[in-house]
Amino acid sequence: MTTQLTYDDTSRTIDLAGTPMHYHVAGEGPPLLLLHGSGPGVSGWANFRDTLPVMADHFTTYVPDLPGFGKSGLPAGGHPLIGADRAVVQLIDSLGLDSVAIVGNSMGGGIGSTVAANHPDRVSRLVTLGGVGTNIFSPSPPEGIKLLVEFVENPTRERMVAWLQSMVYDESFVTDELIDLRMSTATEPDVLAASRMMYSRAGLAMIRQSARATDRPAPWAHLPKIQCPTLITWGRDDRVTPMDWALLPMRLIPKCELHVFYDCGHWAMIERKAEFDSVVLSFLNRER
Repeated sequence: MTTQLTYDDTSRTIDLAGTPMHYHVAGEGPPLLLLHGSGPGVSGWANFRDTLPVMADHFTTYVPDLPGFGKSGLPAGGHPLIGADRAVVQLIDSLGLDSVAIVGNSMGGGIGSTVAANHPDRVSRLVTLGGVGTNIFSPSPPEGIKLLVEFVENPTRERMVAWLQSMVYDESFVTDELIDLRMSTATEPDVLAASRMMYSRAGLAMIRQSARATDRPAPWAHLPKIQCPTLITWGRDDRVTPMDWALLPMRLIPKCELHVFYDCGHWAMIERKAEFDSVVLSFLNRER
């Protein structure tokens, strides 16, 4: 039976080299990290509050707020994406864990893939939800990212609704409760400042320039280094990282499987919750 959990009962904070990292923890068994995605008002709890109880029935499950998100601090002068993988490794070390399974949504999947590639002894299995790879046929930036930039540069409720609707196939998931929750967090000064580092028009231009640079590795160059069994999942109607993004990681990651959810956008763990939980648990428990 799925465990009943609350925000306060599962909430913890740990110091990572002088910067607080907030996380939730529940359950018993092998360690599992759930890494959230990016976007206005996001946090570990916002992405995985309904996933945590299911996973906690099988694993000791940790859900951190990544640096600059939720209640986790951002090092002075830091950027939410730069050093996030190091922060995850620091968290694993600080918790006294040797090797963990990682489930990462969007940005969290990208961070998890970097940790798996650079620290293969620390990641036993990897699951991603969109976000890993790059566009092959679809335009850049995608619709969902454009709407995200519009909100971050001028955060109104109307723009929040438009962005949230781009995240899902079924717009009934965009409830007033979800809108209010995201707005209250997204407009906090520190959170908005961190979002603007990532999703201003200038920030996107820098990302495009970095991807085209010839003096540094391509953003997907680490994928062949991932040694652990990997499951990449995708919503067939993802408008944030469209499905053609899956082609590159599907080929480059040596032990890679792909599962596609129909009638699903960017949030498979929310929009297709029962199927997502079943697919991920089956993969994580394989050969245990």
